[in-house]
Amino acid sequence: MTAQMIDIGVNLTNSRFDKDRDNVLENALNAGVSHQIITGTSLTESESALALCQQYNNLFCTAGIHPHDADNAPSNYIEQLTKLASNDEVRAIGECGLDFNRNFSTPENQQRVFSEQVALAARLHMPLFLHQRDAFTPWQAILKPSLDSIPAAVSHCFTGNLTELKSCLDMGLYIGITGWICDDRRGQELYDIAKYIPLDRIMIETDAPYLTPRTIRPKPKSSRNEPKYLPFVAQTLAQAMTIDTDTLIMHTSNNAKAFFNITG
Repeated sequence: MTAQMIDIGVNLTNSRFDKDRDNVLENALNAGVSHQIITGTSLTESESALALCQQYNNLFCTAGIHPHDADNAPSNYIEQLTKLASNDEVRAIGECGLDFNRNFSTPENQQRVFSEQVALAARLHMPLFLHQRDAFTPWQAILKPSLDSIPAAVSHCFTGNLTELKSCLDMGLYIGITGWICDDRRGQELYDIAKYIPLDRIMIETDAPYLTPRTIRPKPKSSRNEPKYLPFVAQTLAQAMTIDTDTLIMHTSNNAKAFFNITG
């Protein structure tokens, strides 16, 4: 595999990386992952993500409030996100959206905090890094009216059905694919519909430390996912799209560079 990959979704601030973060980054580079986008899921995690990016020159990040954290968002969180977003390393607003699968925050707070972050992205003219689970209709209703004012948006860790995929594409969204596609128990539908994603709309991500690809051989001893496993996502996605893996990587990297304004 010669092409360089970009992992657009890594939870590198997660405590599971505290003991060996430097090694994780080095192993990713050795596996052909040239850049990583570190996901901000709360004010604290967004600040930590920014601090990491300021330490390493091949990292960028997002700043946002995940729907799970909507109940805990302080009253001045938009002001704080605005301040974070003024840093060059912050390249998108998010991870934001709706998650009615678990409802760790109330649906009302989720929708309010999501709406406010969509408005913030429009005001700052920044891309959106989006989360959606079991909430497609209200998610789309909040998002759609503002899309003309937002330069780009990606449905991170897409796990929806064909109807939802086509709706996302009709809205002009990019599609982020994780190791979910490597799981024949629950990812078969995603594998089957991946061929409908245009090459100029697709990006790849590990969502590490979650969603370790089940196609890794030999099977890793640790359940912790890492950016070095991104090639397994690329290989399975390329199979699903019936294209060469290097061709897929070239397109996903070009898309990520354009989306997150990465040069070099």
